[in-house]
Amino acid sequence: MVSASPDNAVVRTVNGDVPADRLGVVDAHDHLFIRSPLLPGQEVADAEDAGARLAAFHELGGGTVVQWTPYGMGRRADLLPGLSRRSGVQVVAATGLHQAAHYPPELLDSVRDSLAELFVREITEGVTGTEGAVRAGLIKVAGGFHGLDAHARLTLRAAAEAHHRTGAAIAVHLELGTGALDVLELLCGEAGVAPDRVVLGHLNRSPDFTVHHQLASAGAYLAFDGPSRANHATDWRMPDALGALADAGFADQLLLGGDTVTPDTPGMPHLLRRVRPRLELALGRELVERILVANPPGAFALRR
Repeated sequence: MVSASPDNAVVRTVNGDVPADRLGVVDAHDHLFIRSPLLPGQEVADAEDAGARLAAFHELGGGTVVQWTPYGMGRRADLLPGLSRRSGVQVVAATGLHQAAHYPPELLDSVRDSLAELFVREITEGVTGTEGAVRAGLIKVAGGFHGLDAHARLTLRAAAEAHHRTGAAIAVHLELGTGALDVLELLCGEAGVAPDRVVLGHLNRSPDFTVHHQLASAGAYLAFDGPSRANHATDWRMPDALGALADAGFADQLLLGGDTVTPDTPGMPHLLRRVRPRLELALGRELVERILVANPPGAFALRR
């Protein structure tokens, strides 16, 4: 059982801090903008398209989108406040660092020795390139495939330090849904981060119900980000995975996201148009409402 968010808790959006209980329906993991050398020619970079996706999400009842795009991956953070205001959807921006393969070596060399300071500055003073107009509300980092390499250990430790100094939650990309137990061992065992300050992403991509139960028992939030065409081979197990966790008493630790990483990803409107009704049929409306509305405030509030 995770700790409830205190009544005065806030979530840091791109237009300022808002009460955590006013997020509405939340897409807990998505991207309005993202680019990577691993996906050449598939950048999500069109501001008009981002506005259209937010507007569609709002029309379907969406209230908040948590963007997990970290430092150096085309966040376009300066555009986020305007997109948020025009759409009526609150947006949370991320600091942090992804796997090394997503960056030129020279960029990594420029930040490697000051990662915690970078993360803290983007949360407390402002995201790089926005002159303090936009502050991050989330630290996004990444594990490796079935384990942690040296880069992952470096960034996870920096995220832990930044969390202790700011109260921002740590969201973790799990490569194909693997390596989560190693992530928790480092963040919570070694670095002293409370498990309910950690959001583990992409668990739908590894439908290992035993590991899911271990992660939930540890106290972390579990994010199921999809389904999508790229991950259809495992996403059809998502209702069963969510149902098993809810039946085991972990309903208040579950999150859902659209995870738009390429222009053809169904993304945030799809989350409410197709995924929500599918899950309501399988799991019931009350549980899906809890996952989309009641759980995100505890996951993303600023608290130590």
